[in-house]
Amino acid sequence: MKANDNTAVLLLYCPDKPGILAAVTEFINQHKGNILYLDQYVNREEQVFFMRIKWDLADFQIPKEKIEEYFRTLLAIRYDMNFRLYFSDAKPRMAIFVSKMSHCLYDLLARYAAGEWYVDIPLIISNHPDMESVANRFGIEFHCFPITKENKAQQEALQLELLVKHKVTFCVLARYMQILSPEFIEQYPNRIINIHHSFLPAFAGAKPYHAAHERGVKIIGATSHYVTTELDAGPIIEQDVTRISHKDTVDELVKKGRDLEKIVLSHAVEKHIERKTLTYKNRTIVFQ
Repeated sequence: MKANDNTAVLLLYCPDKPGILAAVTEFINQHKGNILYLDQYVNREEQVFFMRIKWDLADFQIPKEKIEEYFRTLLAIRYDMNFRLYFSDAKPRMAIFVSKMSHCLYDLLARYAAGEWYVDIPLIISNHPDMESVANRFGIEFHCFPITKENKAQQEALQLELLVKHKVTFCVLARYMQILSPEFIEQYPNRIINIHHSFLPAFAGAKPYHAAHERGVKIIGATSHYVTTELDAGPIIEQDVTRISHKDTVDELVKKGRDLEKIVLSHAVEKHIERKTLTYKNRTIVFQ
């Protein structure tokens, strides 16, 4: 969504029953909204209805500040809907967390600088000083919080203060080599995006590509997901793979893996910025 779109996006899920699609579209049409996009999906195993709908607000008769209230009263309560409403003029604000590896950070910042995304990046947070020069190059505020077992809670509290101060709406872990505490994660449910290689739970540890090379794997990949308190097990947003062979060295595996990581992470971030992801239990519905 762009600021000059003057549009709204509604994401919802509820128990499936006849008439939901008609009721939502009628709500928009009755109040002079022009529907620009509609996608829906039914999980037949659990009988759950999912939907994303976008409409033009130019002639919409309900004031923006009243739309959520009207929708909840007229439809959400009746159909037991869980929903989120977004407006195009509410620009997402993203904080990037990074450690010493720069490949994901550079890819995110390059897309940001090129104007590919409708997003603000007010700050970059790290547990090492290495990436400060990168932040300076892109004119973004940089904060370093060295973390130990003894100071972790205190440092995370300071990080959260910064996020609130800068009105950050979601966070991206661009190879941030720290495990966030449950207390931190609870402040941003389904709003922290992580990236890692797709070997997990196999080949865990500091050198997964070395272990994979020794095992003779034929495929490597990357997974981007929302962070939950269960390590690397949150709802998956994006994944990709590439084939390898016995000819590939460990260094070539690492290079190919990092290429996948930065692309998969950026694709996941883009889906989040465009309000195309909807989480249900531990799964993510990603609309096109």
